[in-house]
Amino acid sequence: MVKPANRREYLTTTPVPKLILSLSVPTIISMMVTAIYNTADTFFVARVSHDYAVNTAATAAVGLVFTVMAIIQAFGFFFGHGSGNYLSRMLGAGNHKEADEMASTGFAMAIIVGIFFAVMGNIFIDPIVDFLGATPTTLQFTKDYMRIILIGAPFMMAQFVINNQLRFQGSAVYAMIGLMCGAVINMVLDPLLILVFHMEVRGAAIATVMGQLTSFIVLFIGTKKGENIKMKLSNVHINGHYIFEVINGGAPSLFRQGLAAISTLLLNRTAGAIGSDAAIAGMSVAGRIMLMMASALIGFGQGYQPVCSFNYGAGLTKRVKEGFVFCVKYSTIFLIAIGAVCFAFARDIISLFPKDPAAIEVGTVALRFMAATLPLSGAIVISNMMLQSMGKGFKASITASARNGFCFIPMILILPQFLGILGVEMAQACADVLSLFIAVPMAYSELKKM
Repeated sequence: MVKPANRREYLTTTPVPKLILSLSVPTIISMMVTAIYNTADTFFVARVSHDYAVNTAATAAVGLVFTVMAIIQAFGFFFGHGSGNYLSRMLGAGNHKEADEMASTGFAMAIIVGIFFAVMGNIFIDPIVDFLGATPTTLQFTKDYMRIILIGAPFMMAQFVINNQLRFQGSAVYAMIGLMCGAVINMVLDPLLILVFHMEVRGAAIATVMGQLTSFIVLFIGTKKGENIKMKLSNVHINGHYIFEVINGGAPSLFRQGLAAISTLLLNRTAGAIGSDAAIAGMSVAGRIMLMMASALIGFGQGYQPVCSFNYGAGLTKRVKEGFVFCVKYSTIFLIAIGAVCFAFARDIISLFPKDPAAIEVGTVALRFMAATLPLSGAIVISNMMLQSMGKGFKASITASARNGFCFIPMILILPQFLGILGVEMAQACADVLSLFIAVPMAYSELKKM
């Protein structure tokens, strides 16, 4: 653990490639493990019965509730990135008082909003499930899964906040340990509750919430270790200053994750209208797999974020630029390799999940389209993370909104009208191409100033 006396020297003098790699390895592991255990729900739920129709309905239900989970995660990242970006810049500037207060304030705001989600979500579960696009065959599965997921909303949001705050302090190892503990619990409970105790989708939901609760507890303990900022009730100040800074630093994450939720909703409703439960299941599986493949990129970018925000706060813009170029270059190379594997073995990968031939066919085509444009994500994601970490809230919000908002939503609304299910399968790939032409100019405008 790097002590505060040495933290500034560590983050501002260590060679940039070495520094990014040292911070990104734990976050890459964290994101990969998290993606694997998120996918574990889908894998085991697809085996709740020997009946293909039941398995397809259960898998589709998990995909439908992913919209709700994405919204919960969106607010978790909103408070986590908003408070984390600011406290990191304050640490870089030597202002420890505001850093301490922001950490506790961001955490408290997440808990409050999480409780609101848990209560209101369960009260209005029927209209929410209907809005998500549940069919008569997926309705009960969707309600059973979502009720339990909503109960875990406060812990889910809070653990995202602590995880991000630890990363922005340079304590990526603590953040990794917290997420991995939750992942282990989830992956152990999934087969136990679903296959042994036959709890179906409720078992998957309980496993997920118990994993999130475990991560929350371990991460909270991590804030008390070493020289990490410690949560104190006396440091909670929910006032205009801190609310503004959370919004400025966290809005890009909220837009990115929130629009991902809206996009998932539109995707599910469109797929369901054209191809029923099988199309929802196939698209859901393809999306989960691609999210798992892209998780390494997100972890790599998260390793760059504290380097970017701390050095930008310290006025060392040359190191910010060097880190950006390093991350875009090597992430693109990595994504080309991963994309090629996913494209070549798409059918084999999809077949690990649903057994319904119709779902496999939809998922295979969609995965190949997504894999073809996966290499573009390096420049898109790193551009967004750099702008956000520098506190360029407006530009970061635009780039964050591009992939799942400005570009994807028109694609999912227009393409299926002309191409049917093929339009659904290729919508995300088309959005990736378009979003590249938004993200790169935004990042370049700031790089020129350096």
